[in-house]
Amino acid sequence: MIPRPGRVLATAALAALLAGCGCGGGQGDGDAAPVPSATATRTAPPAHAPAKSVRPLARSVPVGLRIPAIGVDTPVTDLGLASDGTVEVPPVTDDDRAGWYRHSPTPGQTGPSVLLGHVTVGRYGDGVFRHLARLHRGDRIEARLENGTEAAFAVTAVRTVSKADFPTDDVYGDVAGPELRLITCGGPRDGDEYRDNVIVFAELSATKGG
Repeated sequence: MIPRPGRVLATAALAALLAGCGCGGGQGDGDAAPVPSATATRTAPPAHAPAKSVRPLARSVPVGLRIPAIGVDTPVTDLGLASDGTVEVPPVTDDDRAGWYRHSPTPGQTGPSVLLGHVTVGRYGDGVFRHLARLHRGDRIEARLENGTEAAFAVTAVRTVSKADFPTDDVYGDVAGPELRLITCGGPRDGDEYRDNVIVFAELSATKGG
């Protein structure tokens, strides 16, 4: 069983998401509480068992992410913990890309693999995850791994939630098989900050190569 992140890491992850998953022109203020909004769920809550039996993969760092339904084909960078204890977010640059939180499983391992991306990157315009909320159940997500393997996932749920009600257990909690979490900002804005997070839940559906 892959251990779930401890309370400290989960809290740090939440702080990072509140601060900078793609909000306005900068990283935001991690100490500023967002204005709550109603929780909205576009699809049913995620299942915590795989839809079908697919053999989990060995650990291998993700180097690319492709989401055909929304035109995403991006390199993936590693994200760790910043000096203040919050989870890093991808840099705000014109070469926007997704980032994998390296204290989570790699895509295809048993457990929830967590990737973050921006919805906007300030003066650089749209972020790599700007259309994440348009995904639907069954849409395909492909993670390219360093060892040459490709892990394909099927979307099981897309949720838009208030940042004040971030579902830490659903995102980081133990699951029976290999799963994926894609996270960005969403919903209305208060100034430069988005009120909500968009979270995509997906389960491993196929593997090839490696």
